[in-house]
Amino acid sequence: MCAAPRKMRETMPQTPIFSSMLGSSCSGQVQPDMGERCVDPVYQDGNIVSGSLEALIERLVPTMDYYPDRTYIFTFLLSSRVFIHPHELLAKVGQMCIKQKQQLEAGTEAEKAKLKSFAAKIIQLLKEWTETFPYDFQDEKSMKELKEIAHRITQCDEENGTVKKIISQMTQNLLMALSARSQYQEIKEKFRQPATDKGTILKTKPQSTQKDILSVCCDPLILAQQLTHIELERVSNIYPEDLMQIVSHMDSLDNHKCRGDVTKTYNLEAYDNWFNCLSMLVATEICRVVKKKQRTRMVEFFIDVARECFNIGNFNSMMAIISGMNLSPVARLKKTWSKVKTAKFDVLEHHMDPSSNFCNYRTALQGAAQRSQTANSNREKIVIPVFNLFIKDIYFLHKIHTNRLPNGQINFKKFWEISRQIHDFLTWKQVECPFEKDKKIQSYLLTAPIYSEEALFIASFESEGPENHMEKDSWKTLRTTLLNRA
Repeated sequence: MCAAPRKMRETMPQTPIFSSMLGSSCSGQVQPDMGERCVDPVYQDGNIVSGSLEALIERLVPTMDYYPDRTYIFTFLLSSRVFIHPHELLAKVGQMCIKQKQQLEAGTEAEKAKLKSFAAKIIQLLKEWTETFPYDFQDEKSMKELKEIAHRITQCDEENGTVKKIISQMTQNLLMALSARSQYQEIKEKFRQPATDKGTILKTKPQSTQKDILSVCCDPLILAQQLTHIELERVSNIYPEDLMQIVSHMDSLDNHKCRGDVTKTYNLEAYDNWFNCLSMLVATEICRVVKKKQRTRMVEFFIDVARECFNIGNFNSMMAIISGMNLSPVARLKKTWSKVKTAKFDVLEHHMDPSSNFCNYRTALQGAAQRSQTANSNREKIVIPVFNLFIKDIYFLHKIHTNRLPNGQINFKKFWEISRQIHDFLTWKQVECPFEKDKKIQSYLLTAPIYSEEALFIASFESEGPENHMEKDSWKTLRTTLLNRA
């Protein structure tokens, strides 16, 4: 991110291997014991850890005596797009369903009696699929395969039509979900343009009538709550398949068989852009204040806002605010910082210290996650991780562990780990914000003008003049550029 803290730009997060139902691994490849290479799939402690694509698909499809665990359904459907397109997977699932249906119909009377039970399990699988990954059904091929499976299954209950009604409701819900998501995609994010009229930024006297954040909200807690509102609204539009684009877009082990859909990365980019805008807004609010005393107050206000964000569990806004105050145009304001009570800021920077793979932050995040699990109110359930670190964790988990093992089987243990992290994120994003929404404050946060990096330096130098040769040269260059534009 362009607005990352100065300390953090130099250190890229390394992916820890999170403990899971399969146990934890301290180093090396996330790989199962390959002692029995002929086994397909391979189990470890009762869980599949590797297998061929066909074997993994077979474990997805219910039988009259078997239904897959929900965690397996989620993990496989999430990771399968790395190896096979959703419509192709649907076709294979359909073929297996038809084969089982035909076997039951040709069997004994007792087996024929199990047709309805078998149909119910297939419907349940399709229901979980369409509800969790509705975007898999956006193209005509997938919808065609879904309708084909549905048509076959309805034949198992032609007498009372119960199955047909359930499938009809499922399809209706799916279409509504696709429509809602399509509408969101059409509402393009209006990326705020940084101020370009640099001449108007040069301050020769105080602008007493100029609106700033303190004139809109002077309570750090309330501002932190409104930031949390915005964060939860943004993450609500991020879906598991969006996050898997990080993996499927980079995958080369299968000859790019399932390339990432770049349109699905829009939600990730929009959220990333919000982080950058918030950082730049913080820097703008500080740099454009003329009087040192008021500027000091502004810095201390944002420190308090960041602290309230931390207490709420909104780590993303907290990081964005710290990033804004660590930008060079703000950090160089030594006279201002000399008047700031920095003890609270030092504590915040300690929490976001990048050393040891952001160990302090991860400890705080784990504490917030544990609080969320036992919470009795939505207020205590809020967990908003630093999104760019969350993305980098998935990225590095993908990069350091292979998709396939030497024997060609899919390294499913790797995808257990990835799905674990994504599932946690999905749980956190479903929390309903408990704070009352203030449209006036949110409007300011989302639409207030922000300065470009060049404009921030101009405002910074106008507030506190250059102190060394490098700053003097930069200031001279900026002024010359302004005169040439004029």
